[in-house]
Amino acid sequence: MSWKQAYRSMYYQGAPEPEDMVLDPEETALLVIDIQNEYMDRPDRNTLSPDELAQYDAWTPFHERMWNTVIPNTKRALADSRSHGMECLFARIACLKEDGRDRSLSQKKPGWNYLLMPHTTHKSQLVDDIGPVDGEIEVCKTTDSALTGTNLRLILHNMGIKNVVLAGIFTDQCVSSTVRSLADESYNVIVLEDCCAAATDDLHYNELEIINMIYCHVMQYDEFKPMLDTDN
Repeated sequence: MSWKQAYRSMYYQGAPEPEDMVLDPEETALLVIDIQNEYMDRPDRNTLSPDELAQYDAWTPFHERMWNTVIPNTKRALADSRSHGMECLFARIACLKEDGRDRSLSQKKPGWNYLLMPHTTHKSQLVDDIGPVDGEIEVCKTTDSALTGTNLRLILHNMGIKNVVLAGIFTDQCVSSTVRSLADESYNVIVLEDCCAAATDDLHYNELEIINMIYCHVMQYDEFKPMLDTDN
């Protein structure tokens, strides 16, 4: 099944197929969201308590997807986008104050989403080989959406970008929030399914069905790559 029929919710069953897309690389940007050390570093499993071990094992499928699928495909996406002259941009969660007073409320609430990542710390940095090179732009945010918490909107506008392609984590949180913000600003948005992940596959695929067709088009990276060939 191609991207034109896949990831459809009940809202879009029977809706016409989207038209073929050919993207001008000069008007298209790849935006990589929050693939940071905080989410990829893991403790030594042998040092964990039983409760910690259960949590560790619950997150193992996520880490396997990241290392085996998302990170390799995102590296491909970056290499191919750069070779086509596309802008590659990056967003990461990072606060400016050491105590995190500048964070949004969603990052101050207790629980998993409590995020205190000062911008100079190791945990706030993007993982190796998933970061800017040669003057590419990186923005820091203390919000889920990379658009509402930064000057990214102005950056995209000033560079003449009309199409934004997303990779990163988490599908159901920062990726989804950014997709919705971009759609509200009338950008054409593509989400690369195999360059994204959520905590579980169910959360990942459920969110893709929610955002597909109304806020973005969801597709595999290999379906997106030919769209950069303006001679098609």
